[in-house]
Amino acid sequence: MPGLYHDGSRSLQDRFDTRRLADRLDEALVHDVIDENGRAFIERSDMFFLATADGDGRPNCSYKGGDPGFVRVVDEHTIAFPNYDGNGMYVSMGNVLKNPHVGLLFIDFENQWRMRLNGDASIDERDPLMDEYPEAQFIVRVRAREVFPNCPRYIHKYRLVERSTFVPRTACKTPVPDWKRGDWVADVLPEHDPARSAR
Repeated sequence: MPGLYHDGSRSLQDRFDTRRLADRLDEALVHDVIDENGRAFIERSDMFFLATADGDGRPNCSYKGGDPGFVRVVDEHTIAFPNYDGNGMYVSMGNVLKNPHVGLLFIDFENQWRMRLNGDASIDERDPLMDEYPEAQFIVRVRAREVFPNCPRYIHKYRLVERSTFVPRTACKTPVPDWKRGDWVADVLPEHDPARSAR
């Protein structure tokens, strides 16, 4: 497997005299194992950013949110999370089908901490975890290649005001987003979309 750094990284490390520091950080902090601290951090997270790229290497970044615990650490090398109904574009997940290499950035804004997890993703509509996520379309599993904390000094401190009411939960019916009620999308909604009956 190639390392975390490539010639682009190395050229900038050499330009700014950080190659030794970069090597020390790689040696001390970057692993392919999710340790107990990493597990606790991931499993209490209610959001992360997902970076993907298509078959030509064009990048995309998306936000994924849920209730704390929506991302599971399956084992020391693997995490899993559900894909819920979205806008139907499937840009990120379509990218995964073409290029499984992904990067996840977990951020705790209240405690100003973050962690990166890079790895290879797969999608499964029959994953054993499907029953544990109401309204999940499929489960995404990511096999970790690199897991490491990331310098938190530029993280702005935020407080949670309210969790999204659109996260599927067994205790209540998931509301229909207003944008799906518009006339401009009424004729193209999927056959079984709840927005059809909500109109």
